[in-house]
Amino acid sequence: MSNTDRIDWKSIFSLSSMMYTILGVFSALVALQGFMIPNHFLDGGITGISILVEEVFHIPFSVCLILFNLPFILIGYKKIGKTFSVNAFLAVILLAVLMTFISFPQITSDKVLIAVFGGFFIGLGIGLVIRGGGVIDGLEIIAHYTNKRIGFSTGEIIMTFNTLLFIGAAFEFGLETAMYSILVYFTAMKTSDYVVDGFEEFTALTIISKEFETVKSVIVNDFGKAITVYKGERGYLPSSFEIKQDCDIVMTIVTRIEIHRIKEVIKELDPNAFFYVQRIKEVKGGLGKHNTKQH
Repeated sequence: MSNTDRIDWKSIFSLSSMMYTILGVFSALVALQGFMIPNHFLDGGITGISILVEEVFHIPFSVCLILFNLPFILIGYKKIGKTFSVNAFLAVILLAVLMTFISFPQITSDKVLIAVFGGFFIGLGIGLVIRGGGVIDGLEIIAHYTNKRIGFSTGEIIMTFNTLLFIGAAFEFGLETAMYSILVYFTAMKTSDYVVDGFEEFTALTIISKEFETVKSVIVNDFGKAITVYKGERGYLPSSFEIKQDCDIVMTIVTRIEIHRIKEVIKELDPNAFFYVQRIKEVKGGLGKHNTKQH
């Protein structure tokens, strides 16, 4: 039986998962009651449409949140993973319950502060719940599933949905509020990305140099970084295509702070060294996050 075919209750009720979920839901509660709902500001996704429906049809936000998320959670249960979907369901229920029984005072009516801090707290909440193994917005689930079915990217699906949502907000609350709501959405998106991926962005740095042996020694011994070596060839220039040499292509994982220092040292060894940089989402295992030496 695969991991998606069974519910891992131990994972769901682990201390770390529960702490991330509780802190994330509480952060979302602060954003919704302290900033967004009293001032008619929207976020994207199911949260945003729940706020809009409450304002237009006077259906309680908590009811909308559960009803709109439930079909997507069921799709996730069948198509993505049962443990993930149970985590998501518990997070949504917890947020709905807290929204019903806990009253948090409005913090400010300043539109800029609402957009920035409302977006920050809702993004922090979304990110923490994702770290806990679930979601509080089913749009992420349907976008993931629809991406496989119709070929549109997850980003395209979410952007299309949110564009329609913000158009609806413009008709209901006015164009200015809709524009501020877009700022809420982008602040939330960036904050959740930082929480999920980490504030310390990791980058794959690949180096092709005639001094590859020295490059390997510097990265490993001076900077304390692990490397991966590919066997390749250098040369094949437009003016001398037939000229080539065997070489080792060196790849290592670095942070934004380290990348400049490593490049400067290698340029001193070989001014003609070729670099290319790729941003990566996650690093696990090896020495990717450990044993970095100062240079």
